[in-house]
Amino acid sequence: MVFDLFDKAGVVIYPLLACSVLSLTVILERIAFWLTENRREDRELVDTVLELARVRDFDQIRRYTAGSRDYVIRVLVCGLVHRDYSIAKAMEMAAQDEIKRMKRGLSVLDTMITAAPLLGILGTVIGIIHSFDMLGQAGIQDPQAVTSGIAQALLTTAAGLLIAIFTLFPYNYFMAKVEHAAARIEKYATSLEILQKDQAGK
Repeated sequence: MVFDLFDKAGVVIYPLLACSVLSLTVILERIAFWLTENRREDRELVDTVLELARVRDFDQIRRYTAGSRDYVIRVLVCGLVHRDYSIAKAMEMAAQDEIKRMKRGLSVLDTMITAAPLLGILGTVIGIIHSFDMLGQAGIQDPQAVTSGIAQALLTTAAGLLIAIFTLFPYNYFMAKVEHAAARIEKYATSLEILQKDQAGK
């Protein structure tokens, strides 16, 4: 039955199938990514790093953070490593790298949300053109063939819309996760910068 639908929908269904596979692959990869990142979060260690930075115990920070894979820890440590130059710039560059890593694949989902409905409409237009061509050849003696052709052509629009809809919700969720992570980085980076400025002023 699935193969019958593919035959009826025409050649445009194949790029739509590729879009759906690509979207699903990225969505599953991003789910696995965020599950891993959530497990790596260590709020207690972040607070410990800030406290040790306040008393300028950098050796302890190096020991405590040696095995950590929390992205906030990486940003803070990068800032502390370059504290004698520009702690703010160092943390900003590290944060940009982390955000870029978090956004990986999201441009693909964004493209699929736009491209899938357009491909669906293209398939429908091609199908309607074919149906009217049939009407020109058969005349009005067989209108059922024409209407069934139009109904089949609409399959691609339905497929494109379904792909876009089921890609849109994960995309928005992942973007919200990125924004939350960016806010978390900014919060702790600002705290560290303030602590270092206070220490420098004493």
